[in-house]
Amino acid sequence: MEWLKDILKKAGLEESKIDGVGDDINKEIPKHMIPKSKYNEVAEAKKTLEKDIAERDKQLDELKKSVGSDEELKKQIEKLQAENKDAFEKWQAKTMQMQLDFAVERKLAAAKAKNPKTVKALLDMSTVKLDGEQILGLDEQLKEIQQSDPYLFGDSSSKVGGGSNPAGGTDPKTIDQQIEEAIKAGDTRLAIKLKNQKYFQKE
Repeated sequence: MEWLKDILKKAGLEESKIDGVGDDINKEIPKHMIPKSKYNEVAEAKKTLEKDIAERDKQLDELKKSVGSDEELKKQIEKLQAENKDAFEKWQAKTMQMQLDFAVERKLAAAKAKNPKTVKALLDMSTVKLDGEQILGLDEQLKEIQQSDPYLFGDSSSKVGGGSNPAGGTDPKTIDQQIEEAIKAGDTRLAIKLKNQKYFQKE
């Protein structure tokens, strides 16, 4: 972000502090702003839809001028009107979904999710809704995942195996042993969870 460094220099910030401030800004930006690439994606979809609607409206106007009592032309107009409505509803649904996805991604970034895609896969998105700028049905699910799978988040410090070894007991099982036992027991969900935990603990 060279442009930002130039601004900070002009503002009189010392050279030695610029990199640190820049790093802090880079960490915070995803929590509050939509990436330019995704904004462009929505803008391009809107532009395409507006172009399609304008073309269909033009066709409708031309047909209306020549319709008279011709039943076939009336059917064509009705077909175009239905297609126009369907195209708009699809675009509207796609735009709303993209807005919801952006909002969820910002929430996951703020929660310090190591792999947002993995965390999102654990969410029941059918209960997550966007009400203006507020996301409904997400905070409760995030809290549950942070408690059940803390290794998926940046501040996780949980240990596999459930803690210390009691006096006189056997050594705690390694994560590989736990995975093997889960597979033998046919507990696929637990095996996948442990494999994810092993993966994220390497980071």
